[in-house]
Amino acid sequence: MAKKRLFEIAKELNMKVKDLQDVLASKGIKFKSHMTQLDEDEVRKVLNQKASETSDKSKNTKNLEEKTFKESSPSKPVIKLPEGVTVREFAEKTKKSPTEILKILMELGEFLTINQSMSREAAELVAEHLGLKVEFMSPFEEVPVETEEETESEQVPRPPVVTIMGHVDHGKTTLLDAIRQTDVALREYGGITQHIGAYQIEHKGKKITFIDTPGHEAFTAMRARGAKVTDIAVLVVAADDGVMPQTIEAINHAKAANVPILVAINKIDKEGANPEKVKQQLTEYGLVAEEWGGDTIFVPVSAKQRTNLDELLEMILLLAEVQELKSSISGPARAVVIESKLDRGRGPMATVLVEKGVLRVGDAVVAGLAYGKIRALFDDKGQSVEEAYPAQPVEVLGLSAVPEPGVEMIVVEGEKKARQIAEERALRARVLAAQKRHVSLEDLFALSKEREDVVLNLIVKADTQGSLEAVKDALERIKTDGARIKILHTGVGAISEADVMLASASDAVIVGFNVRPNVKTQKLAQSEKIEIRTYRVIYELTQEIEAALRGKLKPEFVEETLGLAEVRATFKISRLGVVAGCYVMEGRVTKDSKVRLLREGSIIFEGEISSLRRFKEDVREVKAGFECGILLDGFNDVKVGDLIESYQIVEKKPV
Repeated sequence: MAKKRLFEIAKELNMKVKDLQDVLASKGIKFKSHMTQLDEDEVRKVLNQKASETSDKSKNTKNLEEKTFKESSPSKPVIKLPEGVTVREFAEKTKKSPTEILKILMELGEFLTINQSMSREAAELVAEHLGLKVEFMSPFEEVPVETEEETESEQVPRPPVVTIMGHVDHGKTTLLDAIRQTDVALREYGGITQHIGAYQIEHKGKKITFIDTPGHEAFTAMRARGAKVTDIAVLVVAADDGVMPQTIEAINHAKAANVPILVAINKIDKEGANPEKVKQQLTEYGLVAEEWGGDTIFVPVSAKQRTNLDELLEMILLLAEVQELKSSISGPARAVVIESKLDRGRGPMATVLVEKGVLRVGDAVVAGLAYGKIRALFDDKGQSVEEAYPAQPVEVLGLSAVPEPGVEMIVVEGEKKARQIAEERALRARVLAAQKRHVSLEDLFALSKEREDVVLNLIVKADTQGSLEAVKDALERIKTDGARIKILHTGVGAISEADVMLASASDAVIVGFNVRPNVKTQKLAQSEKIEIRTYRVIYELTQEIEAALRGKLKPEFVEETLGLAEVRATFKISRLGVVAGCYVMEGRVTKDSKVRLLREGSIIFEGEISSLRRFKEDVREVKAGFECGILLDGFNDVKVGDLIESYQIVEKKPV
């Protein structure tokens, strides 16, 4: 048999390979490297005979046969390995030389280099040969960090953490500035001397923490990394403008994060302000005012005139009181990284919000792939502090690298332990990047077989409000047993990076009707493994989604993007039409490919190329970095700044 099979039989019998070989050799059965098969019946016969002989011997007799069938010791050493461990890392874990590990792998028929990854089977067999047991860590599991169990009596009330969200010009920044000025302590310090992304104020003896990242993109980006930082979302809506596209996005992002929403109707001092109209508009999105029988708190304010700011802060404290926000101040501290930067003078800096425990100068910490010993802590006023309590934002100095926003910072026993955890995480991250995947339409039905009820989260974008309503209505009418559609967000305009981040955080598929993502958004979607589907005909969209829900989706042809060109000049030529002078930005544009003309993310034309030229010569293709002239077949409304996307329809190979 192959030596690999010999390893498997030894493992099955709880024996070491050398012991099994000794037993077989004692009966004249010798292993030869050129043998491809071993008579397993004869092996079983020999082993059964040895078992019989062992049972008749004295308990004090310790010979090879007794050793062969003795139960393995429960104290067998266990090593924990990540998926995709390399030969070098395996050798370090087992305290063996890489050469020795490579030699055993060669005997198994595995020819690897020192930096190549080992399969699970190979790692188990080599460990068995060394008398060790392997436990594999899932790449999605967190590296275990020792924590102390906390009891209810150890928990104490903490300040609420608030994020302000809303449309870009509805006064979020002005409101934040006005709230800052309500804090007496800040006025004593002459205002904020150092901006660190979050700050605390005190209102009537109670503290409130505000995260100074009001954009819903940042809010969702942190949630996509697993951070549940915000306790309350304050939605700012201008009384004179009403609900706008980004207002709707902010509502959807807050709801997806399951965060209570408090509405601040701003600019009530302006002419044309209509707070009642805002309340009416927001009822369409599930935000009904308390006086109308709902459960959403509405506060009319004027950030500029500082009207009703006290009432807003009191309502925030009321919501916090209802939630009974508590944290433990005992045990190792934990915090969330809100933002980070590389300071030229001081090195890596991270703004963190303490979740539990007390963070102190001198603590050894690990944050994602970064680790270190805290050398200094600075509060939101730039003052040096020795410790930070739950819901208190501080800036941390002393990390080995710049951590990603949204990762958790954990206090561990010592700097050596912190470094070990960071290195193990880096090892796992390599495998995680390769395995990262979100739900797609093709595997939706397979998922429904594993779960009783499958939800397909969708983000829908369209070119016009009318088209959007039609698509949304058609999707909501699709009904299938065992699977259902949940529309997380809808919007008009090109598919954006914010849409991709929301899809990543909520495991959703993005559907575009007559709109396309730009190059930057496409690259983000590829890195986040988010599926984007675009359509021109509404019944094709509904048929494909319904087929996915019913498990009948079998696409035979797929679209393959070839390249992208930007229109930089136009030339009107008699008897031909308008020729677009283009620069190929990426990929290639081919004469026989299909093309679509994009203007601000919307599809203006879809068809073929009538003529493709370079320096008055007809060419079959033009690659990235070169200029060319493109004449679209039957279309002349080309403008400078338009994008021409070249693509082809190819048959999808069966997997």
